[in-house]
Amino acid sequence: MSAAASTSSLKTFLFRGASATLLALALAGCSTTGKDRMTTGSIPTVSKPVEDMTGADLAQATVSLGKAYDANPKDRDTGINYANVLRMSGRNDQALAVMQQVAIAHPEDRGVLAAYGKAQAAAGQLQDALTTIDRAQLPDRPDWRLVSAEGAILDQLGRSTEARGKYRDALVLAPNEPSVQSNLGMSYVLTGDLKTAEAYLRSAAAQPTADSRVRQNLALVVGLQGRFPEAEQIARQELTPQQADANVAYLRAMLSQQNSWQKLAASDNAKKAVN
Repeated sequence: MSAAASTSSLKTFLFRGASATLLALALAGCSTTGKDRMTTGSIPTVSKPVEDMTGADLAQATVSLGKAYDANPKDRDTGINYANVLRMSGRNDQALAVMQQVAIAHPEDRGVLAAYGKAQAAAGQLQDALTTIDRAQLPDRPDWRLVSAEGAILDQLGRSTEARGKYRDALVLAPNEPSVQSNLGMSYVLTGDLKTAEAYLRSAAAQPTADSRVRQNLALVVGLQGRFPEAEQIARQELTPQQADANVAYLRAMLSQQNSWQKLAASDNAKKAVN
């Protein structure tokens, strides 16, 4: 394989992994539980937020919410929560189908529109998702979560300058919000600026309300710079041994081509010095 092909393949690998993480983090903070109220959300039949569920929790919630949805597919909260657990289980197409039905029943509900846009983005309908989320937003009372979600979708579309503008707009509305700072940092990962990415992610991780997902993004960026022992230490913070092992395994997979990346970067630097 040529150096150019290797570079392209590696960047594609990093973009897919990082952008998936970015989109998941941005949209997780955009859940809805009450009309016109954007919160982190929780499942009515389960005592923890959907993003914190284990595989067993998700399976149980999917069954119970699926039955409730079958009994009344027009119920707003049941539909939104069912779509959330489906997405967290990787069943994005089914989550989108559920939200399409809920949106038909509640076409003007901002919370439904936000959840529908989230489902569209997860299913890869990025341009449609931007349009839907824009409909959910109120220009006179903008919701920072929706602004940040727009940024994540723009990053997926390769429009990094616009995306970063959205993140900065979100930070004006919610200063020092760690999820937005994290998304901004991950935006720089997508364009290969790891130093800038680390600065934003360290700031995000230092915030009192930062959660483990922010720290996992920091661990990824530290590892991409070749400091794997430090990355592993960050990845293991505040997690059970089982969760930590899973996160470290993910990091190892993401960084499996790290040496090739470093060699290519060194080669590029050498060429620049010669020129």
